[in-house]
Amino acid sequence: MQFSEGQTLVHPHHGPATVTEVLDRSVNGRSRRYVQFQIHRTDLRIAVPVDKAEEVGLRSVYATTQVQELLAVLRAPTGEQEEAWSRRFKANSETLRAGDPLLTAGVVRDLMRRQKERGLSAAEKDMLKHARLPILTELALALSLADEEAEKLLDSAVLEEQHTA
Repeated sequence: MQFSEGQTLVHPHHGPATVTEVLDRSVNGRSRRYVQFQIHRTDLRIAVPVDKAEEVGLRSVYATTQVQELLAVLRAPTGEQEEAWSRRFKANSETLRAGDPLLTAGVVRDLMRRQKERGLSAAEKDMLKHARLPILTELALALSLADEEAEKLLDSAVLEEQHTA
């Protein structure tokens, strides 16, 4: 993958980021090329060795067809869920750790519907808040939407028609 300043990519755990610099660093006497990012909507800056970018999971912003897949997951029936919030939280945490946008969208969908129907624990509310951000940002970037429009799209995709498994 080629990198250039100003390019927008997606980090699997931090979400969308803009390349701020491609630079060479010497670590333990060995020179390596790094790509430095500014994570959107945060003050976080990270650097990833260029030769590890694929392994880390850096990818381009979704194309229109991929956004349709994401929206299909958001509109899909609610998945099977544990009744005990602590087990549900643990399962969702493991799913989110994978950094896959489609899996994250499934967690967001299920938590949003559960919140509307029965409410969430404080920990799950926090999880939902954090899991929504990369999905919202991906929709906004891929479809050139304002943040508010992306939020309306996400909310309507998940909540318009209630589906249960």
